[in-house]
Amino acid sequence: MSVIIPIKTIHLFQILDQKLIELLNSLTSEDWARPTMAGQWTVKDIAAHLLDGNLRTLSMLRDKFYGEKPEGVDTYHGMVAYLNRLNADWVRAYKRVSPKVLVDMLASSGEEYRQYLVLLNPFEKAEWAVAWAGETESENWFHIAREYTEKWHHQKQIREAVGVGGLMERELYFPLIQTFMMALPHTYRNVKASNGSSIEVVITGDGGGKWEIEYAKQNWKFVENKISNPSAQVEIRQEDAWKLFTKGLSQEEAEKRINFKGNVELGKEILKMVAVMA
Repeated sequence: MSVIIPIKTIHLFQILDQKLIELLNSLTSEDWARPTMAGQWTVKDIAAHLLDGNLRTLSMLRDKFYGEKPEGVDTYHGMVAYLNRLNADWVRAYKRVSPKVLVDMLASSGEEYRQYLVLLNPFEKAEWAVAWAGETESENWFHIAREYTEKWHHQKQIREAVGVGGLMERELYFPLIQTFMMALPHTYRNVKASNGSSIEVVITGDGGGKWEIEYAKQNWKFVENKISNPSAQVEIRQEDAWKLFTKGLSQEEAEKRINFKGNVELGKEILKMVAVMA
């Protein structure tokens, strides 16, 4: 009897990569230098970061070569600091690499990267846990889904910067938001409530959906059966959801765009939800 993978994304990487290469090949020199919502990074910097993701996975996970021993990564904040340093070092070094070389390397490494992911047993322990979901151990299917969200949201940041739409169709967007929502119970971990309190989160749009968590035995957990009268209801447009959960939209701005019903203060806790290592 086969076991169902909770969130299937492995088949989407090639689609996403093809769209990325097509997009990058269409950019002008001015486009490559455009600022993005990713802090100080330009379009070219994000493309370099995506290449780093491919090569880092192949080197560290496939080839078991770390180059330098990770230090201070035994805490969440320590891991974030370590990753931020790796990211900054890479982007700085790739300032001297031309866009053409960058695109060629993304294309070739992307194929090897996908071949590696396909070999992973989805239910074996992943090398890196999905810490933003509160996990200290994760299975490979979740690691792969996390990788998908990284590639999706960084490509979307490039698209936003150069004024090109895309990636919002349900085939590509729903797995993204489904993965992001795995962070929902962890986001509420420090929020105490009476047993039976519940929260309903609705992401509107063709790629959206509905998720519900309930408080019981000192924990927030997903519930499968529909809650008839949730304590708090949160409605977010799909155009805003991905930005909020990747720190591309401030909590203050997001609050203006989100529709809260019921216990508003309880619902507002979702403004703190982050589904990236930050």
